[in-house]
Amino acid sequence: MGFVKVVKNKQYFKRFQVKFRRRREGKTDYFARKRLVIQEKNKYNTPKYRLIVRFTNKDIICQIAYARIQGDIMVCAAYSHELPRYGVKVGLTNYAAAYCTGLLCARRLLKKLKLDTIYTGQEEVDGDEFFVEDEEGKPGAFRCYLDVGLLRTTTGARVFGAMKGAADGGLDIPHSMKRFPGYDNAAGEFNAAVHRDHIFGKHVSNYMQKLKDEDDEAFKRQFSRFIKNGVTPASLEQMYKSAHAAIRAEPETKTKDNKEVKVKRWNRKKLTKAQRDDKIKQKKAAFLKSLEGDAE
Repeated sequence: MGFVKVVKNKQYFKRFQVKFRRRREGKTDYFARKRLVIQEKNKYNTPKYRLIVRFTNKDIICQIAYARIQGDIMVCAAYSHELPRYGVKVGLTNYAAAYCTGLLCARRLLKKLKLDTIYTGQEEVDGDEFFVEDEEGKPGAFRCYLDVGLLRTTTGARVFGAMKGAADGGLDIPHSMKRFPGYDNAAGEFNAAVHRDHIFGKHVSNYMQKLKDEDDEAFKRQFSRFIKNGVTPASLEQMYKSAHAAIRAEPETKTKDNKEVKVKRWNRKKLTKAQRDDKIKQKKAAFLKSLEGDAE
């Protein structure tokens, strides 16, 4: 056998430095996080806010946060499972729902900071470019940066729907049109009408109509919850328009009523010291009484 060089020797392992835990778990991209979190030194302790957008199988999460040594501090959050309260009961993970969740997060934050009347955002949704500008003599627009995590930033991705909703809601988020649905990379042109159709779920309604015409059984199986809630391809756009208006009217979180819960015990409740002493006194008195009865 020829000479084999030992690469991972004792010196290698002595100098080996493990990566951060969340990098080892494949949860955090620290190259991106460093650039999103670190603030310029001349801004001292001013927080650098991030619009965090995450997707699960059944939910969309939008949060406004800033970093501290102790950990990230949440300022505001909105979830797509709140949308049934505003009239969107189905399709809670599509592009239109992402837009609604971003809009809800933005309006909720501005309401909390008492900036909702100063920065109303884009009330007439057209899918076109919109940036918030500072009002003279008033507090500046709330600036934050999009945090996509480990998501692929492809053209038309839902994460940009959430960002557009937040931008139209009145937040100052630096971005371009190049990743929105409707952008043609070859021609270098952006079609705002295509983007507007995605915001109002036109791509979903078109597919619903197509499937209904081609295979009714498949349509009933795939869109059973839409049918159950009375959502048709024709009514989809109006549903989202009503949701946008409802979100702007009442973006605050709804406080839950305190529910009276009666806990069922499977064992006896522990006695207090006074109850235990009283129990012993009663036993002594009963024993002495029984002795007196025997003596008689």
